[in-house]
Amino acid sequence: MKRLRWQILIVGVALVAIAVLLFGRQTDIRVILPQGAEGGVYIEALVGAPSRFNPLLDDFNQADKDINRLVYSGMVKFDSWGNPLPDLAQSWAVNVTGDVFNVTLRENVLWHDGEPLTAEDIVFTIELMRDPEMPVGEDLVALWESVEVIAFDEYNLQFRLEEPFSPFVDYLAFGVIPKHVFEGKSAGQIINDPINLAPIGSGPYKYDELILEDKQVVGVVLSANEDYFLERPKIDQIIFRYYGSTRDALTAYQNGEVMGINSIDLETLNDVLNEPKLNVYSARMPQISMVILNLQDTDLQFFQDIEVRKAMMLGLNREWIVEKALGGQGVIADSPVLPGNWAYSNGIDIYAYNPDEAVKRLRAAGYALPSKGGQVRQKDDVRLAFELAYVDTPENTVIAEMISADWDKIGIRAKLLPVTPDLFISDVLDPRQFDAVLVDFSMLGTPDPDPYPFWHQSQVSGGQNYSQWNDRRASEYLEQARTTPNREARARLYRNFQVHFSRELPALPLFYPIYNYAVDAEILGLQLSPLYDPSDRFVDILNWYLVSKPGIEKETKETQAP
Repeated sequence: MKRLRWQILIVGVALVAIAVLLFGRQTDIRVILPQGAEGGVYIEALVGAPSRFNPLLDDFNQADKDINRLVYSGMVKFDSWGNPLPDLAQSWAVNVTGDVFNVTLRENVLWHDGEPLTAEDIVFTIELMRDPEMPVGEDLVALWESVEVIAFDEYNLQFRLEEPFSPFVDYLAFGVIPKHVFEGKSAGQIINDPINLAPIGSGPYKYDELILEDKQVVGVVLSANEDYFLERPKIDQIIFRYYGSTRDALTAYQNGEVMGINSIDLETLNDVLNEPKLNVYSARMPQISMVILNLQDTDLQFFQDIEVRKAMMLGLNREWIVEKALGGQGVIADSPVLPGNWAYSNGIDIYAYNPDEAVKRLRAAGYALPSKGGQVRQKDDVRLAFELAYVDTPENTVIAEMISADWDKIGIRAKLLPVTPDLFISDVLDPRQFDAVLVDFSMLGTPDPDPYPFWHQSQVSGGQNYSQWNDRRASEYLEQARTTPNREARARLYRNFQVHFSRELPALPLFYPIYNYAVDAEILGLQLSPLYDPSDRFVDILNWYLVSKPGIEKETKETQAP
């Protein structure tokens, strides 16, 4: 103890001496933190190839969509919850019956060539979307063919619908193209017009030039739009360079050629995460993977037993499926509505992995293992056995095999049936020629959930209600939500639908995949919200900036010790 006290005394004397020395010579040190500054260039790697920088022609090319998102504007855009916000539109209103929408445009919007953007450009773009020669989806063509568009003047429009359709506002987010550039050209001429590689839009960035190597387009340069109707972007230029794979893009980053990578695949993710200055931003993709059950096949009557469906759900180890098949890049799905959306509800039944409870429910429903041995449960000589079809890809094969193995453990036999991608819709989904099927429902585009096409009674034959769920209660919720203009009332209806869906389980939700985006630490101001399209990563592009380096500023004062 005596030795310890001497050590404490020595330390105390030393601290006093240091304090005296510091008092004799004082230094004021101020640490300057990273600052955001306007200017600079951001270079991003796009995995893909350019085709046409035209928002009416980019449905099948994500690399084009990414550029169009910065070059063009729509009448509305969306916040992180999927609520519509003003963009080209200054305001809008809907009548009490929900079938007439009035839109007032901003008056200070200019095309990149200096021409004013008016209601005529909106009408012109819609007329093109109605043209059968344009490569626009059939559903979108049908929608716009049913809408009467009236331009009262340069900045006021009215949309008259044949019947109330509450999600309509979301469809006003289409990219508007300039009438004065394309007027007088047929759809075929527009599709092949060279202007599609030198676009004129109204967005925060405008086309500057293509980057060519050996007469091939390897990149595109965009410059900040000085006359953008909101505010000038902080970053002066955004340059996109094209690469054939994420691996090639990562190599380009390591060589200092780019500062970001638009999409990270599973094979490259770990290497990207090991890059010390490369930040990875993750968000839920607008997609859900599910197992659809054929509820109308008389040879599969056990699918109509709710206890069997719940047992199948409880028997799936979805966490392990996501971990093994997706490398952890997925979120467990419990609802057909995307989480993070204004319509999503947390108050639904959740089915955590519980094989013991699954077996208990199967026994209660009368399904037991054969007394003479066997691994498949049966009831009145009806075996719990069926085929599970899926698109034949490496990832889907792993998922299907894991599903089948999980169900084997509880006495359900699912024979795997791989189907080539080109035949999956025409030979399996559309004709309802399946027992059960592993599917990915894409919800790209509009954030409004509108589950009507997938679950309403009217879609059982010829529509996308592939499970053929003929449920009047669910259909009423969806009908009312589609025709009620009030957002709060719609949210309540969708909550009721989700609760009912979780209790009936007409299909078995698996997971929502994750999108990963990598950007160098030099770029700040970026926030990645739940996505409705990968190009949504640019939704807050006006807030992005290049960081100026931190430094240390010293102000020294000499004083004499007393």
